[in-house]
Amino acid sequence: MNAELTFHGAAECVTGSCMLLEAAGRRILIDCGMFQGPKTLKALNYEPFPFAADSLDAVLLTHAHIDHSGLLPKLVRAGYRGPIFTTRGTRDLCEVMLADSASIQESEVRHLNRRNAQRGLGPVEPIYTSRDVENTLRLFERAKFGESTPIIEGVQATWWPAGHLLGAASIQVQVGEGAEGLNLLFSGDIGSGRQPFLPHPDGPVGVDHVILESTYGDRERIDLELVARRRALAEELRQARAAGGPLLLPTFAVGRAQELILDLLAVMEAEPDLAADIFLDSPLAIEATEVFLRRGWNPDTGENPFELLRQATRLHHLMRPQESDRLERLSGWHIILAGSGMCDAGRIRRHLKRLLWRKEVTVLMTGFMAAGTLGRMLVESRSAVRIQGEEVRVGARIRNLDCYSGHGDATDLAAWLKARSPVGGTVLLDHGEPGALAAMATRLADEGYRPVTALLDQTYLLTRTSAEPLPSTGARLAPGRATRPDWHNDRSAFLVALNERLQALPNDAARARLVERLSGVLEPA
Repeated sequence: MNAELTFHGAAECVTGSCMLLEAAGRRILIDCGMFQGPKTLKALNYEPFPFAADSLDAVLLTHAHIDHSGLLPKLVRAGYRGPIFTTRGTRDLCEVMLADSASIQESEVRHLNRRNAQRGLGPVEPIYTSRDVENTLRLFERAKFGESTPIIEGVQATWWPAGHLLGAASIQVQVGEGAEGLNLLFSGDIGSGRQPFLPHPDGPVGVDHVILESTYGDRERIDLELVARRRALAEELRQARAAGGPLLLPTFAVGRAQELILDLLAVMEAEPDLAADIFLDSPLAIEATEVFLRRGWNPDTGENPFELLRQATRLHHLMRPQESDRLERLSGWHIILAGSGMCDAGRIRRHLKRLLWRKEVTVLMTGFMAAGTLGRMLVESRSAVRIQGEEVRVGARIRNLDCYSGHGDATDLAAWLKARSPVGGTVLLDHGEPGALAAMATRLADEGYRPVTALLDQTYLLTRTSAEPLPSTGARLAPGRATRPDWHNDRSAFLVALNERLQALPNDAARARLVERLSGVLEPA
């Protein structure tokens, strides 16, 4: 049996995971995620799907992160009424994450429409609303780890622990039976197997094709064991406290925030001189914590490590915006965790706007920053950035602790794939930036696999042993555009550079001459 697989997201980039599998007259979507990064890429979230939503028979969801689940309500708004299969943990996390996503969109659209009205521009609508989320959650159906789940006639799927997030899975999809069938494995996001609060990644042996994420396909991460990880975090806390100001932690609200808080509490218990109030300024992280308390049982360790969060007296939950605003009155040593992890949305932007210019402040990054995001710009040591239309100088210490990511590195990915061998056909690489994809493809080819790098909106004809690209009807973005800084990024960089140049000139006359020269460029030819 042949099938067609089209990559409508997470191709040439790490966000927007969405794959359409067509076989035996059936159409199944694996993930339906939101794009993040440059505005040109995020604009795809507002465009119509490149397929008819009401033509789908089923959706299979690997895990709850927004870049894998975030457009499900848009899919339902567009007419999808079929089942959404996923694990119980993923379903519970989606309940809070998708509601939060809708709330943010509705709030940001209200603010944007006020600005558009002032500029004489027309109103815009959110991608979806809270009502769409409610309709989406009614379609969820539970899949159990390790049990074959009938999806639709002729299609079975099995969810395997991915070790990336509570409820996260790799999904094995079997189309047809016996020698005529097709056996596919969608990796989802794969953990390293060394995260202390998550199960070890697992999966089946002997499949036809593997669709493999490649987020860290070009690097070996510092993935420390728990004791060493907390030792590294303690050192960051010592330096931040010595700098004289607060520690600001941009954090992914689901999974990362909960692990960081556990480690912060452990460090403070071991070293009381580092003790401080911890402010969790993220309604999503607060609500997600309740899911971890209910569903965080780790079968590998036989316990729920998140139970410790129930008794955390130093931890303060800030649900309302007014509570967040009160942090402006604080000084000295304290810790703020706020979303989003890549600094592109949520309350973190407000904190960065008021604190980033201060040299006594420390900003500690703890995860992957996609190209074009504010977080990536800070990690790249920009001297100034623009936040919500305003230029902010970077005076704070920008630190990066790369041992908290839920993704395995290149060696982990290769080891996970080897454990799935033999792979009779190809390894299709997705969910990576171009450098990571190229490095992973080279490594796998050297190890005897047949890697194929997925392209956005490209369809591949799958047989038992091959994956051949079909003639393309046109991708929504040109090759290489998904992660390249766009004109919005260039404009921000230009405005920062212009202000620096103007300030460096010796007098107002020189500044006037520069402005006059630049104004001449804007005059029509």
